[in-house]
Amino acid sequence: MGHYEDLWYEITKSIEKEGLKKEFDKQLKKMNTQDKHQYKDSKARWAYAYDKVISNNKKMPLTIDKLNEN
Repeated sequence: MGHYEDLWYEITKSIEKEGLKKEFDKQLKKMNTQDKHQYKDSKARWAYAYDKVISNNKKMPLTIDKLNEN
């Protein structure tokens, strides 16, 4: 696989593992309307959205569901 495919595969697997698909898709959609992301290629958009969603998720306190998983 090329570099792009590797990135998309790793991001997809990580997002699914963390259960953050909805948040990731929402972030990508939000970025489509923002001027600062207008000229970024899809690889850069995915990387930015991934970093944003993962960092936001780590800042969130544990929910009851997350506590019950352990």
